[in-house]
Amino acid sequence: MKKIETIVAILVILGAIDWGVIGLFDFDVIEFALGALLLDRLIYVLIGLAGVYQIVSWVKACHK
Repeated sequence: MKKIETIVAILVILGAIDWGVIGLFDFDVIEFALGALLLDRLIYVLIGLAGVYQIVSWVKACHK
């Protein structure tokens, strides 16, 4: 697996766990861990970009 794919997988899993905890307990793990700084927003942007990358990868794989 390429490094980028490993990073994308980690970010997608992190985002899924965070949303699961938000849904179950109304608790944002990323905000708790990083505080309400610019860093937590950057992590959210990276998670969103990782999701887009994953979608594009799946679409490419389906067309092969």
